[in-house]
Amino acid sequence: DRFNATSYNAVTLVISTLQTIAGMWINAFIVYVLCIGWFKRKTFSSNEKILLHLGCSRFGDIFITWLHTFLGVIFPCFLLVQHMREFISAIRSFLNTSNIWVSSCLCVFYCIKIANFRHTFFIYLKVKIDKIVPWLLLGSGLLSLLMAILAYNIKTTSVFKILNSTTTGNLWKLNVRMEENVFAFYFVSVFMLTTAFLAVVFSALLLLFSLWRHKRNMQTNSVKDLSMDAHIKAIKSILSFLFLYTINFTGLIWVMTYSMKKEKPKMLLILVYYYALPVFHSLILIFSNPKLEKTLRRTLPCVKCKLC
Repeated sequence: DRFNATSYNAVTLVISTLQTIAGMWINAFIVYVLCIGWFKRKTFSSNEKILLHLGCSRFGDIFITWLHTFLGVIFPCFLLVQHMREFISAIRSFLNTSNIWVSSCLCVFYCIKIANFRHTFFIYLKVKIDKIVPWLLLGSGLLSLLMAILAYNIKTTSVFKILNSTTTGNLWKLNVRMEENVFAFYFVSVFMLTTAFLAVVFSALLLLFSLWRHKRNMQTNSVKDLSMDAHIKAIKSILSFLFLYTINFTGLIWVMTYSMKKEKPKMLLILVYYYALPVFHSLILIFSNPKLEKTLRRTLPCVKCKLC
């Protein structure tokens, strides 16, 4: 059993390390290219603001998740240092929530910017979207901060229960308090995840409907339509993100289900799913953005040779 546990820990660490290297490099590349562009132009477009926040949150989320896995496998005693576990849990919750909500904001941004609807409210959003984006990012930051505070309080309660419960009565009371706190945290987490997921789904459906209606109106036009191309590119990006988001959404639900059971094979599968969204979706964002794709092809000649 000890050998199996050691083998499992080694496999977990190797897989998480490889995924971490790939994910951190990809998101660092996005942030680097956007920052270089800012130094040249001294300004960010709304799309670049979202991509910058997304790249930073994913970079931090991947790193802190790997750090937690690494410490848990190699230096488990380090996590017993006062407030260390609570601190790491709070940072992970903040970055993960930010990652999910900023990703959803990007899908909503594509939908509003590209889809064509004549409804007054939609036209208003299309005109004001550049001013709305900073508020969306601020809102995602506040929601992430809320989740971080909840995660910190839950970990603090857990440690308090372990250190200060000496009688059966106290243990029962603290168990009840712990279960209530965990339920509140999971309820808020599921609500936020579901809301973000539905935002992505509705954005994809609206873009598909807009594309279908636009294509029907342009059937007699043989000239190449730039709006059609923009629709198709946005839909490819959002649908691919929706697929990866579904995997990530399922993985996070599994985390909540099995976090108290310590079922190692399933937790390893969850770990693989957890990294799927920030790694593969970031690649999709790079190849759907002409500026990022051009820089990547110029930076990595081998990638250019394989894709051409």
